[in-house]
Amino acid sequence: MTSADLAAYARDGFLVLEGFVPPSECDALQMRAAELVAGFVPGPAHTAFSTRDQRHARDLYFRESGGAVRFFVEEGAPDRLNKIGHALHDLDPVFERFSRHRRFGDLARRLGLVEPLLLQSMYLFKHAHVGAEVDWHQDATYLRTDPPSVTGFWIALDDADRDNGCLMALPGAHRGPLRQWFGYEGEELVTRTLDPAPWPEAEPVALEARRGTLIVLHGLLPHASTPNRSPRPRHAYSLHLIDGRAEYATDNWLQRPDLPLRGF
Repeated sequence: MTSADLAAYARDGFLVLEGFVPPSECDALQMRAAELVAGFVPGPAHTAFSTRDQRHARDLYFRESGGAVRFFVEEGAPDRLNKIGHALHDLDPVFERFSRHRRFGDLARRLGLVEPLLLQSMYLFKHAHVGAEVDWHQDATYLRTDPPSVTGFWIALDDADRDNGCLMALPGAHRGPLRQWFGYEGEELVTRTLDPAPWPEAEPVALEARRGTLIVLHGLLPHASTPNRSPRPRHAYSLHLIDGRAEYATDNWLQRPDLPLRGF
């Protein structure tokens, strides 16, 4: 990563690094995900993941997934998985080996995370024809630290473009405040509005990415993804990191009481 890359990240709140992950490692993650899916035995009730109304927040299956490997189905398509989360990087040997590669630790430190810790991981399916839209949001809404430090690493395991639901971002909007917070209020998970101001009037940018591309996302950057109505899948793997020097809020939804955070 060059000084120009760092300047672009500071300006835009995102960074697109092509060829960051070799094709063989993309293959390995997709093969391992297929194995996990093949071994998944769904229970009588499915937890559907929804970014629109957070209805999954009522399920203990979701609430306890911060320190587990759990399977979430598509809203409106219960025969298709939306994602696997949220501790693949700690509990699965293939994903752990990939996630703790030195290249990610070195990148995190170049981005300013002095004590980078791996907090959350997700394998995202975005199936052909049924992959759901993800609404505009900031990652810090869900993974809040003081001071803000959450940073997203999003790896394209398939080519991602406008047709199959690539990421969209509002360049420069990471310099604004945190708009919402999602976490515990007593025993309930709720969403609170912290700042009602609308998103800045920036032109959304499509972050089209070839397979093996890493997209870095600032925790305050508003981003989204469109639905996949194409005949092609758009698999991706996402990691979220925080700085160990920052205070991780005890009312964040993701808690790992039996699984301490680790770095690289």
